[in-house]
Amino acid sequence: MFFQRARLKKEFDQQFIKLIKETKEDWQQAQLIEDYLNDYNLETMAKRKIAESIHFYLYKEAKIRNVILK
Repeated sequence: MFFQRARLKKEFDQQFIKLIKETKEDWQQAQLIEDYLNDYNLETMAKRKIAESIHFYLYKEAKIRNVILK
């Protein structure tokens, strides 16, 4: 039973790391889009802030769960 629990934790940790990497890419993409715009656009700023907050929330959760990011 212990091995099954360890296997499940490892599997979910890998999915969690994948999700963190995807949100980081989304955040970086939103930053690039905002940098390329010449005018002041609230919608793109809001999208960047949302992507940033999601990424940092997942990063904090990884610290709580003791997930090692490689």
